[in-house]
Amino acid sequence: MSKVEEFEELRPLLFSIAYRILSSVGEAEDAVQETWLRFDASATEPTSTKAFLSATVTRISIDVLRSARVRREEYVGPWFPEPLLSDPYQNPARSAELADSVSVAALLLLERLSPLERAVFVMREVFAFGFDEIAAAVGRSEAACRQLLVRARRHMEAGRPRFEADRQERQELATRFFDALKDGDVGGLQELLATDVQFVGDGGGKAPQLAKALVGAENVARVLGTVFPWLIRIDVTYEPHEVNGQPGAIFRDRDGKVLHTLALDVLDGQIQTIRAVINPDKLGHIGPVADAWAVDRELKQARRRSN
Repeated sequence: MSKVEEFEELRPLLFSIAYRILSSVGEAEDAVQETWLRFDASATEPTSTKAFLSATVTRISIDVLRSARVRREEYVGPWFPEPLLSDPYQNPARSAELADSVSVAALLLLERLSPLERAVFVMREVFAFGFDEIAAAVGRSEAACRQLLVRARRHMEAGRPRFEADRQERQELATRFFDALKDGDVGGLQELLATDVQFVGDGGGKAPQLAKALVGAENVARVLGTVFPWLIRIDVTYEPHEVNGQPGAIFRDRDGKVLHTLALDVLDGQIQTIRAVINPDKLGHIGPVADAWAVDRELKQARRRSN
């Protein structure tokens, strides 16, 4: 097998490692490309190509994360990961860990960890690498990596959400939610929402917010049930789609350009959190991005004309 073939076979794994460390599709793709350049330039053949490439992409991702954390501290408004529509790496033996670790809630918890803790946690808990491979990847002893993992687990368990395990039940709830949203059925929406539900949008100061952060079933249902039917009237469409392994949808303008994504956290048969990613910088990997400001102006004009 050629170098290129070996690398392409492992590319899905490398991307999945990098995305979980970086929470960014673009940065993860760049880390994978840099890994290839280093692999291609290497004159020696590694004992294990998988271990070599995984260690390389992890080290690159740690370095990128350290600089990214500074930017995230200066971010305007709530910060969410870039939406991931499908995880390229599949492993039936670890499907539960893979799905849980890519949820927005889990990625936000990972943000609390140091870059080293995050890398160790991802490599061990999600991908089940041995401590010898992890130590080589992060440049620490095996004993130090075990300690990093203990600390990381403690942070993660303290805030880890417990999502509904039944995928079909989650999808049925999401279908009812989006039907009620489209129809402006405020009462129907409220029935599906947890009492303390939160709606939060990530616009990064680069797009108009659908609504300010909202808390409470009545508030969220009223605002969303009012705004979204108007979006439909100006030819905004949506397609149901998993977002970071959770039920969600992609919203597009009349030209089919991506306006925003919505993702739903479901627990105990109710929607606990609704997250919208509106920042155009985080949507380009999905497709051409809509002019959210133009859509917002058209929305306001349509509502004014109706009064």
